[in-house]
Amino acid sequence: MPDLDLPPRLNGEIERLSPETRKVVIIGANGAGKSRFTRRLATGLGDRAYRLNALDALYSVTAPDPEHNTVDRLHQQASTIPAYDKERPQTRLERLMSLLVSDELAGLFRFKFSLDRSGDKPRTLPSTRMDRLIAFWREVFPGNRVLVDTGNVRFGRDDSDDTIGAARLSDGERAVLYYGTAMLYAPQNAVVMIDSPEIFLHPGTMQSVWNRLENLRPDCTMIYTTHDLEFAASRHGSTYVWVRSCNTSTQRWDYKIVPRGSILTDQISLAIMGARKPVLFIEGDHRSIDSQLYPLIFPDSTVRPLGSCNKVIEATRTFNDLNSFHHLKAQGIVDRDRRDDGEVAYLRRKNIMVPDVAEIENMLLLPEIVGAVAASRGRDSARVVDSVRRSVLKMFGHDIDEQALQHTRHRVKRTVEYRVDGRFADIGALEKHINSLTGEINPRGLYEQFRREFRGYHAAGDYESVLRVYNNKSMLPGCNVAGLCGLGNKEEYIAAVMKLLSTDSVHARAIREAVRNALEAGTEAQ
Repeated sequence: MPDLDLPPRLNGEIERLSPETRKVVIIGANGAGKSRFTRRLATGLGDRAYRLNALDALYSVTAPDPEHNTVDRLHQQASTIPAYDKERPQTRLERLMSLLVSDELAGLFRFKFSLDRSGDKPRTLPSTRMDRLIAFWREVFPGNRVLVDTGNVRFGRDDSDDTIGAARLSDGERAVLYYGTAMLYAPQNAVVMIDSPEIFLHPGTMQSVWNRLENLRPDCTMIYTTHDLEFAASRHGSTYVWVRSCNTSTQRWDYKIVPRGSILTDQISLAIMGARKPVLFIEGDHRSIDSQLYPLIFPDSTVRPLGSCNKVIEATRTFNDLNSFHHLKAQGIVDRDRRDDGEVAYLRRKNIMVPDVAEIENMLLLPEIVGAVAASRGRDSARVVDSVRRSVLKMFGHDIDEQALQHTRHRVKRTVEYRVDGRFADIGALEKHINSLTGEINPRGLYEQFRREFRGYHAAGDYESVLRVYNNKSMLPGCNVAGLCGLGNKEEYIAAVMKLLSTDSVHARAIREAVRNALEAGTEAQ
């Protein structure tokens, strides 16, 4: 493929992609100008561009698209329209089906006439676009079949005689049919430009559909314009163009080519391309307490849940390493869990906030938060806080031995990981080193140390220290904080916290301050 010239930058420079570029993903925030960017790119490509959009293809269009290499132009240029087309096709999908059946019929005539002329009978019919579409359809939808009946393409299942026309397929199935057929009609070595390739497609099948579509036409260059981060991340090996803004009067853009091989080519960092604010990576998923709480605490940040703490740590580190590229700051938040002060200090130096409580549920049991919810519900906040405090301390007292064991296990595991991560001349040296670790680590000594420490917290009624070391997912319902606040269950208590945070009341300010204080505890000393 010839070089691919991108639209001009703000300073007038033209970025040129190499002929080896086979996949390009154009991504950016809403309003950044990526659609204009794509239209300008298509204009520069001339008749090399072949534009597809399922949103326009599945519904009636008022006028054909006059541009080069479109489905409408292909349909207009078709030499014949079969007699069974009683009505002119109203959608681009219908026009593609018309072309497909017309080509199939023409191919059969050519095959028959070649037999009449030569007298030689070929072993098999030549492969057609219809054959390739049927194979593609059965790959995407196993157990399904395609047949042509009286000039119409119909669809059914292998285990049933019932069939339906394309118009009765679901939107997702029609989108797959449209893209599959349209790709078969793309000109040789075309630059196929797909707007919103994720639309109508189920997230579970989207990646496999587009992998197969790319394999259907390996000669073509694919250019996707999308805001769907999951789709963008699925296009492995792509060149990613991050469109940040557009000067509409000069038709120039502020955009970046994402460095190849960087973390920006996976879902974590592609998410940042839609952000214009500092980024905050957190644990959990979109349904977790973290995802509900932290966007309300940090409204000026783009909050992204990544699942595990390791993903948060790695994403924050790598993204900040690329600060010269994107000029955004990233921070992370991970649960303290059973980390010791040394681990916490290390993470905080790496822009990872570690709260002064063991896990996110403990955050909601901070005295200030419990008191704020209780007061907002007309309860005696001091009495509620005291009751919750006594319940948590009682639970912790029953669990001291088990908690000490879990902390010992974590400390031993981390120590072994650090100590074994070294170079050894041979297996004997490694074996000798590992055997010596038991005495050096002294698990029983650690266990007794944790027991003494935890018993001290319990005896002193040190509620804050207990929240810092106590990992127990059942603590929220177990301490009856919801009932004491006049709420039905844990979920209602969590919802009450979030509802308060959606306001600017005195209670909301107390909660925000408590969370921020828990996250910032000890950071100034690092």
